[in-house]
Amino acid sequence: VQLQTSGGGLVQAGGSLRLSCAASGRLFSWYRMGWFRQAPGKEREFVASSHWSGSITYLADSVKGRFTISRDNAKNTVYLQMNNLKPEDTAVYYCAIGVNTPPAKVKVSNEYDYWGQGTLVTVSS
Repeated sequence: VQLQTSGGGLVQAGGSLRLSCAASGRLFSWYRMGWFRQAPGKEREFVASSHWSGSITYLADSVKGRFTISRDNAKNTVYLQMNNLKPEDTAVYYCAIGVNTPPAKVKVSNEYDYWGQGTLVTVSS
């Protein structure tokens, strides 16, 4: 499995961005798909997760009501729609795939097996 992350950029506070995670290789519906981010000087943190099928979505409390996950089956791509962005959302965003990630550990980055290269999101105040 290979992942290609894109869509980052510079946006003003209150603006929106849509990140893409394009996957190649054989993927199964039960695979766990996750979005994480890492701000400068901080540890990588969980943002959102769902099954590759799109079901059972989890969101970090800090992004609930602002971020959503969607997918395009034809393109084998999952999207992270980010609305009402805040300066504290500034980070490098990564998508990841977990083959056997249990529900209790969807927020744990070590439970994911494949990672995209990351895309930088910068939110100015």
